[in-house]
Amino acid sequence: MAIFLTEASKVIVQGMTGSEGTKHTTRMLASGTNVVGGVNPRKAGTTVAFGETEVPVFGSVADAMAQTGADVSVIFVPPAHTKGAVVEAIDAGIPLVVIITEGVPVADTAEFFAYAQDKGVRLVGPNCPGLISPGKSNVGIIPADITGPGRVGLVSKSGTLTYQMMYELRDFGFSSAVGIGGDPIIGTTHIDALAAFEADPDTDLIVMIGEIGGDAEERAAAYIKENVTKPVVGYVAGFTAPEGKTMGHAGAIVSGSSGTAEAKKVALEAAGVKVGKTPSETAALAREILAGA
Repeated sequence: MAIFLTEASKVIVQGMTGSEGTKHTTRMLASGTNVVGGVNPRKAGTTVAFGETEVPVFGSVADAMAQTGADVSVIFVPPAHTKGAVVEAIDAGIPLVVIITEGVPVADTAEFFAYAQDKGVRLVGPNCPGLISPGKSNVGIIPADITGPGRVGLVSKSGTLTYQMMYELRDFGFSSAVGIGGDPIIGTTHIDALAAFEADPDTDLIVMIGEIGGDAEERAAAYIKENVTKPVVGYVAGFTAPEGKTMGHAGAIVSGSSGTAEAKKVALEAAGVKVGKTPSETAALAREILAGA
């Protein structure tokens, strides 16, 4: 099992013929992802060679879905065109849209997020590394060779910390890792991923990585307390961040005591989550639990 993404997932790439799209489609194919098409209205009817693999280019998401049965779209388009690409994917009814693009205007995200909810389409991102079910499928920019399949589930706001945690726990392996992104508005939340991992019979332990700013981690803590029976280990990036400063992600801003790493740590620990002060300490906490399982 895996959450959101399996070996049966059929993936299309919006923006496949651009430099980022080409680079990461090459990587996704190399890691075994079933990429069935790209979308570019100006290049519809052509194909792109990725080594031995020829991938067709379609004029629209709807065309790609009709001809390939695609059920996942990953978006590598510039910020100004992201809203249009996401709305097109939602209109086509594709179940899962993964938005890698950084710098998408928050107003655009608010608009297409509400539209996706209305239409029952799951969004991951924007400004995220995507998601991977090791050995099955990899959609986005997460390196596929950090770790193999296993029984750890990971949900993270930070791309870099996603990679670090996967590397730290590589000897245990992962059922799925989901990079949800650090923008103020994102499609899939910590809670969405926690619910999916709780329901996944092949996930034994969940690692949750948050960061300063907002109250997503506090809300996740409340959810864990009421709904999650599996062990959860957490890390909150930003213990040394000064108050009132936006650090890294657009959503990582602290107002007074609200949104601090310490406040989030307290909320998570009150829900029974073991929280590390560093990524390596967090991995060690997970390792203790896994070793004793």
